[in-house]
Amino acid sequence: MSSASREVKILQTVQSRIASKPGVVSTARGMSHFGEHALGWVAVAGVGAALDKPRRREWVAAGVGAVGAHAASIVIKRVVRRPRPDDPSIQVNVSTPSKLSFPSSHATSTTAAAVLLGRLTGLPLPAMLVPPMLLSRLVLGVHYPTDVLAGSALGAASAVAVRKAEQKFGEK
Repeated sequence: MSSASREVKILQTVQSRIASKPGVVSTARGMSHFGEHALGWVAVAGVGAALDKPRRREWVAAGVGAVGAHAASIVIKRVVRRPRPDDPSIQVNVSTPSKLSFPSSHATSTTAAAVLLGRLTGLPLPAMLVPPMLLSRLVLGVHYPTDVLAGSALGAASAVAVRKAEQKFGEK
């Protein structure tokens, strides 16, 4: 079985076992809209920056990190040019701004935001936010499993880069 066939099989399994449950697709769509272009994460960071003035720089860095991670994923998408799942057995449950799949921008920006905001708040946000967002992209039928895993890895690397830049900037 080819890797593409294995990924389609995983999508079929996720959709048949999870997407068929009441409220799952509508919740996944809500998550999709929140994560579109990292705008939900920018809003969270903006509220944090407005309310937590002593740590405003960290909140802004989290928002910038989510947007930067999203931008990196878009660049990679345009280089790789992997098409989204297009198997008749996979139901697409949300519209997308492009036909490109690898890596998942939602997975990328969510992971970056969760790591940065989790460090800032002390909450286990990566464990709470990343798995549901990754799964939602499969439920919606718009990404292969490797798209979301690569996106998450890219988001984590982006968060590390933001933290290093933040530390360097903070030293000056």
